[in-house]
Amino acid sequence: MMIKNGVDESAVEGTADTHYDIPNLHVSAHHPVVNVPVLWWRSVGHTHTAFVMETLIDELATRAKMDPISYRRKLLKPDARKLRGALDLMEEKSAAWRSKLPKGHAVGVACHEAFDTGVACAVDVSIENNRPRIHRVTVAVDPGVAVNPLTIESQFQAGLAFGVSQVMAKGAITLKDGYVEQSNFDAYTPPYIADAPVAVDVHIVPSTEKSTGCGEPPVPVISPAVVNALSRLTGKRYRALPLVTV
Repeated sequence: MMIKNGVDESAVEGTADTHYDIPNLHVSAHHPVVNVPVLWWRSVGHTHTAFVMETLIDELATRAKMDPISYRRKLLKPDARKLRGALDLMEEKSAAWRSKLPKGHAVGVACHEAFDTGVACAVDVSIENNRPRIHRVTVAVDPGVAVNPLTIESQFQAGLAFGVSQVMAKGAITLKDGYVEQSNFDAYTPPYIADAPVAVDVHIVPSTEKSTGCGEPPVPVISPAVVNALSRLTGKRYRALPLVTV
């Protein structure tokens, strides 16, 4: 059902249709043949493509020696109104704490549009016991008309907490001879309360456009934002999820 012209669109959404104005862009996906049927994680293709795009863009910003927010804004297409609005609001609402980070902390940012909803995220991260510690998240969202702002806030708080599982060590589900290797929580480590963001503030871009999705768009932005912060702390680039080690 999802295959069109030989391409599984859910595997490349968020990259093949990126809102960044990149003149020479090629997107390909490799599908390994496995003996167990697999399907999407929450947010479908955006789960992995947001991580690919936003860690790449952040690395390019570092190489260009530019502020990561300014770099994204410069690279966005003129018609990427929702992403621009979310990025601008996130920058404004996070400016105070981003300018006063304690020693051993770093900021990571990411933005992504999924299901016609623009999201921008900034995180304050440190490393404790070889695990990322997320002290604060500021997220801005443009979902069109916000019918129930409190519901949107709840969706984003929960979606971000769920997305944190991608950056936890021992967070992978692996297969051997057709069997899942993790049979209980001694082999699989979900995010604990200590792994959840200490504070999350959600800001909604004022809009009169039609309402769009809010359940899945928060999930894909947290992992690249956290990983981009970790790269600033460690000097390493992380290109696979879940994180094996910091």
